[in-house]
Amino acid sequence: MIGLYWLLSYGIGNFMTAYFVGKGYGVNLQEERSKNLGARNAGSVIGKTAFLLTLLGDLVKGVLVVVLGRLWHFEEWVVVVGAGLVIVGHLYPVWLRLNGGKGVATFIGVGLALSPNLFVMMVVGTAMVLAVTRSLTLGMIGGFILYVGAIVLTGNLLVYIPLIIAIICMLIKHSSNIKESLERGK
Repeated sequence: MIGLYWLLSYGIGNFMTAYFVGKGYGVNLQEERSKNLGARNAGSVIGKTAFLLTLLGDLVKGVLVVVLGRLWHFEEWVVVVGAGLVIVGHLYPVWLRLNGGKGVATFIGVGLALSPNLFVMMVVGTAMVLAVTRSLTLGMIGGFILYVGAIVLTGNLLVYIPLIIAIICMLIKHSSNIKESLERGK
């Protein structure tokens, strides 16, 4: 049953909201601007409604996986693996040759559903770095650092390692944005 849950988690991550929102508008977002299947690209190419629909759809994926794991009474580590897999599924969807989104909205859903208290640290870290750098990308890195720090303080680091691995995958997907933000700051 656990293996099926994990497979389902990755499969849910493969549902690329931006792909279907784009198709609904007659646009292939993989050929537009950043070519990324995420809310930011959907919004910049199509508009605010596409941004909101994509954000909501991707966020719900993360919440859904955590809620299902808890409804099925899995241990927390099993749910955290599922949470990591939904993000990895979003980043690397099989049916799109592993070319998905960058995972932020799905992570937000996962973070809120797993532990709203820990997620507050993500928000605080993002806001603090954003206030100094004026870069949402760098703010996100600050948020991840504070989030992982908060996990360490809870004493549950081993349980959350699968999610931390998913965060590292997200940072790798954001590497061009990070480089661009750092170059702008010079």
